[in-house]
Amino acid sequence: MDRAQKSELVSELNRTFNEVGVVVITRNLGMTVAQSTALRTKMREAGASYKVAKNRLAKIAAEGTDYSVIADLLTGPTALATSVDPVAAARVVNDFAKTTDKLEIVGGAMGGQLLDAEGIKALAGLPSLDELRAKIVGLIVAPATKLATITQAPAAQIARVLAAHADKEQEAA
Repeated sequence: MDRAQKSELVSELNRTFNEVGVVVITRNLGMTVAQSTALRTKMREAGASYKVAKNRLAKIAAEGTDYSVIADLLTGPTALATSVDPVAAARVVNDFAKTTDKLEIVGGAMGGQLLDAEGIKALAGLPSLDELRAKIVGLIVAPATKLATITQAPAAQIARVLAAHADKEQEAA
């Protein structure tokens, strides 16, 4: 890797660190190419990314960002999982780590908050932004739906009473 490529990689990582909501650091313990490809595919599907980067370059890229706290975690054969949604990358990495012993969660950060491996696993258990938005919309819509049902109920009851009365008169005639 020449100097220009390193510079480009550092600036790309720096942009990533400024845009994402979470960085998860994993340690590769001998994953096969097929496993790495499967993990990257799952990451893309979740709106996250998984990148192997030289630790020294990642440390340089993290300087001046909220993720400068991860510098001490970048030792050995590491990779960075990132996503804008604070839960997506953590969830995919956590689920994948359960299926293989070749991937270890080292830790990570959410904004300026350093997280250990247990913190990443706890983050993975939280609902995603889309799930939270859906719940909020459901909570907002529920009272309006109940109100509409309550206001329509008396009219429906009156209509049923009148229909029953009309049926009764037709039977009597």
